[in-house]
Amino acid sequence: MRPFWPAAAFFIFASALLSTAARAQDTARAAWQVTRFDITVDTTGADRALVARTVLAARNVGNAAARTFTVRLNPAAEIKSATVEGATATFTQRPEESAALKLKAVVVQLPQSFAPGAAINVAIDYRLPVAENTGVKAISIEGAQFLPLSSWYPTPNMIISPRGADTAPFRLTINGASGETLVSAGKMSGATFDQPLSAQPFFLTGKWETVEGAGEARGTTALVPPGASAEARKQAEALINVAAAARAFFAAALGPAPDVPIRLVAVRRGAGFSEAGTMLVDVAALRRAKVDSVVALQIAEAMAELWIGGRTPVRGEGAGVLREGLTRYLATLFLEKQFGKDAAEAERLRERMAYATISKRDGPLAQSTPAFDTHYNAVANKGAMVWGLVDRALGRETFLGILRAQLQASAAEGLTLAALRAALVERGGAELKNILDYELDKPTDMDLMIGLPQQRGGEWVSALRNLGAIDAKVTVAATTDRGERLTAEVVIPARDFSEVRFKTASRLVRVEVDPDKLYPQVDYADDIAPRAPSADEAFAEAKRLFDRQEYAKAAESARVALAAAPYMQEARIILGRALLAQNRLDEAAAEFRRALDAPLPAPTTLAWANIGLGEIAMNRGQAAEAARRFDEAVRADAEYASTLAARAARLKAEAAAGSAPAPDESARAFISQFDTAIRSGRKAEIDALIVPGELVAFSKGIVGSQPEAWQTRVLRTELLDPNHLAADVSITARILSKDQAGTAVLILTRAGSSWKLSGVELFEVK
Repeated sequence: MRPFWPAAAFFIFASALLSTAARAQDTARAAWQVTRFDITVDTTGADRALVARTVLAARNVGNAAARTFTVRLNPAAEIKSATVEGATATFTQRPEESAALKLKAVVVQLPQSFAPGAAINVAIDYRLPVAENTGVKAISIEGAQFLPLSSWYPTPNMIISPRGADTAPFRLTINGASGETLVSAGKMSGATFDQPLSAQPFFLTGKWETVEGAGEARGTTALVPPGASAEARKQAEALINVAAAARAFFAAALGPAPDVPIRLVAVRRGAGFSEAGTMLVDVAALRRAKVDSVVALQIAEAMAELWIGGRTPVRGEGAGVLREGLTRYLATLFLEKQFGKDAAEAERLRERMAYATISKRDGPLAQSTPAFDTHYNAVANKGAMVWGLVDRALGRETFLGILRAQLQASAAEGLTLAALRAALVERGGAELKNILDYELDKPTDMDLMIGLPQQRGGEWVSALRNLGAIDAKVTVAATTDRGERLTAEVVIPARDFSEVRFKTASRLVRVEVDPDKLYPQVDYADDIAPRAPSADEAFAEAKRLFDRQEYAKAAESARVALAAAPYMQEARIILGRALLAQNRLDEAAAEFRRALDAPLPAPTTLAWANIGLGEIAMNRGQAAEAARRFDEAVRADAEYASTLAARAARLKAEAAAGSAPAPDESARAFISQFDTAIRSGRKAEIDALIVPGELVAFSKGIVGSQPEAWQTRVLRTELLDPNHLAADVSITARILSKDQAGTAVLILTRAGSSWKLSGVELFEVK
């Protein structure tokens, strides 16, 4: 999971962190690093609080003796006691706030001085009440969920610390409610998980059913909602097979796989988190028709992390370049093998487009920490590109061989970016050293340019320029008037000019420098001559024109994007929608079907392509087919806009086809009861109908606005699983003497024999 931080405050805080780290190199000081977690938790109390005991085994990795042991955790935690080596210890507490996190620091007094290298065991007993459920911290009738970003356990180093968060093997014992499934990482015995890899502790409790992998996927499981359909189980098996294939791929590349269970857990929030072989996957992934690109990348990265950060801890400055960047690079290699080159190129294009949004303001990768708002974008996306440059410089087998050796040699103490760099430079020499020094230690300033091809005798020549601080060894691709593609290799000196020559009698109509876009640049717009939009530029223009309803021009720009990047699903969707808006139905349908046929479609591709085909079916009077397509788009659950459009269109199509399902009467009765509670204006009555800890702001907002009228009409209900129901509703209200109306989607959760409101997925009441 990727936290969001305010940008300006980040740079101030990050600068303080980096200057503190620099001073620490010159000043003698103690520093603790956790070597093992042993945690016991209980979430069964009626007061919605986590009660826990955490025992930390730690080592002084600093250069001075320690007289205190400071841990940090959630500021709402109530510390009950602390012990050091089994003896009661005194402690003090203080708030520790920054632009990034609000924490509580607990300073434990040690009975004696602990020299550098000394080990210690400290136990903290505490209680953590949960006022409002979130994706990282929750206790409800559906179970509990505590992820590391909630700071639910005490530890010396947090995610924003100069050395990064503490990771270590852990033992976790969970006392959950009767009948709940317990989830964490590692091997499970009773209610205890033993995780031998370096990881951050986390856990979930709730109700799931298990789908077991078979054959090569044996040992990999998926936890799906109770009563999951046959289609959902089949999709779970497909995801299991992707995980097993990824694990085998990385075992071949990086050495034998760590011996830990692999679990894919379907969740309604917190999706994207993974640790030590356990992945939280959006439950919507089980309802999609195909494995999608988002989940496939998540699984591949999680498998790579078993080696990088798991079996071998990642330590030191620049850890994100390994933990996020190297794993993304490796994950993309797997996607290419498993789903084809187009799938991998589509992912690399997304990486480049994402990085381009921050390329002019990011800092050196090796110094980046989560205290910078550009951190995760930079280390994951630029980081993956940098490792691609290393791959090209050394050759893939050589690069992976060095990486494999470093992972094995560093398994005990941890792999650092500095150590891997040294090993790579030893093999790659000065050329690779220059690349790594620039890409990791300097902000991006490279901009590669190419001029119009000019004929000189029997050759065509194009001028080249490099604004970057290192030489750029690039491929230049040329296209002739006969459609032939020619390539040449050339080195463009740093901050200098060069030229490329093509010996051909044919006229060159197009030239492009670095067509594979291996080098991170601040501007890709001048890589082509004659000047033409790059794929990402053309797509951005197509989207802008589409939003302005200039559909013919939008289609033209989308075709330009696809000519440069045929695998760009986003451009194909815009093209299809622009053609549809011009009533060019056959052409639009062909584009939507091509998008759906992609080996690894994005969730938005699944949603918008099905919406497009549904609209075409409605235009042709095929209401039943339209309803089916809109239903597929709803099930994709890609993002707000497509889901809103798909739900509205599905209601119309089902009404036209006469196939609208009758709303669930028990849900209708509950929503009527909720209307009555809202009109009463009494918070206690409203909260009694909401799952405790959910919709806290919604409840306050309703009570604070004191509606004069509120009426909800149930349009459609859909049982998501035996315990969850989605209701499409229309709402009319009068608030502060103003009439309002619109639609919403309410999520109901079964509580015993009745329903409670647990979510408001869409809310368009204005």
